[in-house]
Amino acid sequence: MDNNAQQTITLPVEGMTCASCVLRVEKALKKVDGVREANVNLATENVALSFDPQKTDLSKLSAAVEEVGYKLLAPEKSQPSEGPKPLESLQESHQEKAYKQLKKEFIFAMVLAIPIMIVSMVSMTSWFMEWSPLSMDEVNKLLLIAATPVVFISGKRFYKTAWQLAKHFSADMNTLVAVGTGVAYAYSAVVTLFPHWLGLSGAMNDLYFDTTTTIIALILMGRLLEARAKHKTSDAIKKLMGLQPRTAHVIRNGVEQEIPIDAVLVNDSVHVRPGEKIPVDGVITDGFTTIDESMITGESLPVEKSVGNNVVGGTINKNGSIEFRAIAVGKDTVIAHIIKLVEDAQGSKAPIQALADTIASVFVPIVIGIAVATFVLWYVVGGVGFTAAMMNFIAVLIIACPCALGLATPTAIIVGTGRGASMGVLIKNAQSLERAHKIDTVVFDKTGTITKGKPSVTDIMTFNGVNEQTLLQQAASLEHKSEHPLGQAIVEKAKELGLHLENVESFQSLTGIGVTGVVQGYAMAVGNTNLMREYSIATTEAETNAAKFSEQGKTSIFVAMNGKLAGLVAIADTIQETSLDAIAQLKRMNIKTIMLTGDNKRTAHAIATQVVIDSVIGEVLPQDKTAHVKALQAEGNIVAMVGDGINDAPALAQADVGIAMGTGTDIAMETADITLMRSDLMGVVQAIKLSKATIRTIRQNLFWAFIYNIIGIPLAALGMLNPIIAAGAMAFSSVSVVSNSLRLKMKKI
Repeated sequence: MDNNAQQTITLPVEGMTCASCVLRVEKALKKVDGVREANVNLATENVALSFDPQKTDLSKLSAAVEEVGYKLLAPEKSQPSEGPKPLESLQESHQEKAYKQLKKEFIFAMVLAIPIMIVSMVSMTSWFMEWSPLSMDEVNKLLLIAATPVVFISGKRFYKTAWQLAKHFSADMNTLVAVGTGVAYAYSAVVTLFPHWLGLSGAMNDLYFDTTTTIIALILMGRLLEARAKHKTSDAIKKLMGLQPRTAHVIRNGVEQEIPIDAVLVNDSVHVRPGEKIPVDGVITDGFTTIDESMITGESLPVEKSVGNNVVGGTINKNGSIEFRAIAVGKDTVIAHIIKLVEDAQGSKAPIQALADTIASVFVPIVIGIAVATFVLWYVVGGVGFTAAMMNFIAVLIIACPCALGLATPTAIIVGTGRGASMGVLIKNAQSLERAHKIDTVVFDKTGTITKGKPSVTDIMTFNGVNEQTLLQQAASLEHKSEHPLGQAIVEKAKELGLHLENVESFQSLTGIGVTGVVQGYAMAVGNTNLMREYSIATTEAETNAAKFSEQGKTSIFVAMNGKLAGLVAIADTIQETSLDAIAQLKRMNIKTIMLTGDNKRTAHAIATQVVIDSVIGEVLPQDKTAHVKALQAEGNIVAMVGDGINDAPALAQADVGIAMGTGTDIAMETADITLMRSDLMGVVQAIKLSKATIRTIRQNLFWAFIYNIIGIPLAALGMLNPIIAAGAMAFSSVSVVSNSLRLKMKKI
């Protein structure tokens, strides 16, 4: 199959209720010629499809799903010019419509089930027979009349799906509910209308209209609560989608106009006022402001932005008016990429879900077998009579519904990846999220990962009576004419301290040794020892300090004024503010930390000493980084690689979990399993903690899903569980699993 011909689409599926539904839909779609992949997510009620459009189309895929009892909701074109509805609107309208219908059916069932239950209980008392104007036969017929609309209106969804599945010799939880309630209703109806068929004479009060209607009402209530909770699991996606404003103020032909955000073009000039949201990605061309980027990066403090700085669509402009040039619009914006990444992750399956899928594939047939065996044993061996055996049969069917089993994994994955996105930790798929909890070794690149990736002034020393401010001002004024990274570090330091840069005369750049010129009448020379030697400037008094800086991995820049040594400036790539704390936290989690860098060993060891890393390997060629990761894996380690550059991409791909810094190159982020939206190694700690919390939640969910069945089925088979109690317990099991997943939102990571 030609991968280039593949079309990928995510669509809602209607009618799924449990893990066995998921498997059935996947199996039906995978049988269609041209379908490469079909991943169904019960929590989002979506299927992610990858297929060859030359071999199949949406109509064939819809037909395949409908044939097994479900409905694939494909986008429709109301008018040729409008195009298909976007997935989010299609999904929201489907979920909203389904929720409203479910609510109506539940209310209708409950309104009738409560009086049916009351009348059924009261009719069993002696005083009712004394005082009631109605005979027992008339009471039973009234109960039949009241129960019938509950069964055929509120319960229609169960019977319709069960019948569709039966035609294909399949069964799911709808089958269990339909058989359980259907048998109870049919038996009670026959006893009421045609008692002689069963050899009975006279009216009976041992009927089960109350059981039938209450079970239907309780199961619908469980589904209603479950639907509400499931919608909360995708709050992160909804928040991300709600970040972008509807309109943008664009300046075209010198005139500012408000246009829909979809109409903004690349290179448009966009004006943003204080308090407004940035509509698209761009580069500031005029103005200064602070921007709240917390929804993208997870960083709570606003970031200062000025001309030349990038802005991200969806972030909030706090207090300045700016103009910027649009560089990415629509699906190419950062927020659109994040939404796509999170959607893909939420739709993927974690390996741990394979256990639930395997059990679900054989679960319903086994339960039906247990229920039939329960009925036969009680009726034939136990001699309890038909009605008592039937109640035990129904109880087994109802308690065993595997809704919770199907929700255990996907709900936790959705909340976990959504929580990660809100913290600026983007997880590519469920497999990556699961693998991360096993990490026992983290390998870091140095530059741009542990360190800031750009040189900064760390130390300033003065000689011959020159004060620090004068030294820095004169040196920065001269270096302002230079484009050398070390010179720019001096300029940045001067700007940081608010020093005014002076005019320079006779500027000269001497390749490899430094720069010279005249600043405010001073003959300046700024560079290395070779430059000092060139101008016969004595450096003896500074050499001890220069040697010490060199041992610390710092580069020494000599500054001379009027032929005399005036100062020494030490420059280094400084560590990120959070690197030390992040590495310390990883070590407390018993995770080994290693630094792998192409930088010289002296500098590498100096940085490693500052962040107290376990081991360091310097002077590693880019192509050799992968070999080092492989060697660690060969020793049985689960390795995470953290990097930001093109040279890190092969190692990121080789690692069990690749983690890219969001400020790094596109290729590093494309290769990685996890992307950190800010240059902060605490994101690595958060990703691992989030993975551990999510996997712990999944295991708890699976435990609760299984424990209901492990305890409930034997109790029901032994006649110790009323079908109504079974229905309540089954409904509660689904709600408890989803609610447990939602706890991840509040958990401290």
